[in-house]
Amino acid sequence: MPLRAKIDESKLNKMTTESETKSQTGIKVIIVGAGFGGLTAAIECVRQGHSPVIYEAFPELKILGDIISFGPNAGRIFHRWNNGEISKHMRSLSIDLSSYGFNIHKYDTGEIVINQNTPIKDETAPVFNGHRGELHEIVFNYAKSLGVKIHLGCRVENYFETEEGAGIMLEDGTKVDGDVVIGSDGVRSKARTLVLGYEDKPKSSGYAVWRAWFSNKDMIADPETRHFCENGDTFNGWIGPDVHFLFSTLKGGSDCCWVLTHRDEADIAESWSFPGYLKDVYKVLEGWDPMCTKIVSKTPESVLVDWKLVYRDPLPTWVSGYGAAKGHGRICLVGDAAHPFLPTSAQGATQALEDGVTLAVVLRQAGKGNIKGALRAYQEIRYDRVRKVQKTGETTRDMWHKTDWEKVKTDPESIQLPREDWIFSFDAQRHTEEVGEEIIKRVSATV
Repeated sequence: MPLRAKIDESKLNKMTTESETKSQTGIKVIIVGAGFGGLTAAIECVRQGHSPVIYEAFPELKILGDIISFGPNAGRIFHRWNNGEISKHMRSLSIDLSSYGFNIHKYDTGEIVINQNTPIKDETAPVFNGHRGELHEIVFNYAKSLGVKIHLGCRVENYFETEEGAGIMLEDGTKVDGDVVIGSDGVRSKARTLVLGYEDKPKSSGYAVWRAWFSNKDMIADPETRHFCENGDTFNGWIGPDVHFLFSTLKGGSDCCWVLTHRDEADIAESWSFPGYLKDVYKVLEGWDPMCTKIVSKTPESVLVDWKLVYRDPLPTWVSGYGAAKGHGRICLVGDAAHPFLPTSAQGATQALEDGVTLAVVLRQAGKGNIKGALRAYQEIRYDRVRKVQKTGETTRDMWHKTDWEKVKTDPESIQLPREDWIFSFDAQRHTEEVGEEIIKRVSATV
């Protein structure tokens, strides 16, 4: 497990400027879930003058998980926090491929088909690929430094709302009242059931990933794999029929991480995360470049996770009391609770951040007297964009898994990881500031 990220909270407090926050709105925002989406919603609510409070079921913060990616559209959000200091902390723990790029290999021969260059750095919209737990800790501590109250070990049993307010009921019977509730409680969201009026069960996507994060100890001891770790950060991908294998070294080559996406029709009724077994990975990699098996062999089986990729049909609404949904328009969904992403989109966490920014801005624009209009505007602003970005997870996966190698011979760039400008250049805050008030006015007319 990587070393815990060292964050000086007193420094964060000291460097936070008053100019980051606007005048108080009097809106109390209850947020369920302290993941990236929930924390971002809270931080952005502070910046917009609201009063957020978070309730999280986990009893303590743990540095768990493996690699997570944030595109420049997320970096633009992080960069605005604390005069760029938060993004600097995150950048120091993330992979740096400015000189290495991304080597894309043919699965069986191992030949490098193309080296995809890393885009020129933009300090105002940085890109992050790092350990989920370490980056999460930075955001978590920053939220606390802003005065956000984060209640850990608080499991939400129920949600409620009236025309005048909304709130949650905790497992111990405690009732918490506010003006609006944001359900950022992940793919098993209870808030989703309340908003929809029925349980929306996950379905298998037909794919799963094995994933692992481990130290370079055994990699660097082997002459055949040492080069991946002794020359800084690296990123290599092997693309094959209905399978792709991505391997990275980070933090100057001290940490290693890989994910292998493959066909899997497992029943996910009870869970979609299980311990992984190396023998199963080797079976999928039969006939592949021996280097893939060699890398996998350096992986401690104790860190291997078998993660079933789930999806949900598009939800008709993310907001209570909107469309056919019952309710009073004061409860909404963000992130995975509203729109789970496939990892091949590399945008799941980033879109949760955009949700939080959009919500905070429209709540300010609409004001405490028009929460219903604010949440409806949030959905109107976000819905179509999120659906389009979600689709890229499928198109990228299919592009790799159904590669026409004859075409690749004449056009190697056709296999490159897509970097679409309409996704990356987007500024959630600026866009909402530009369109929010008009959309609030339009949707409020139907309230």
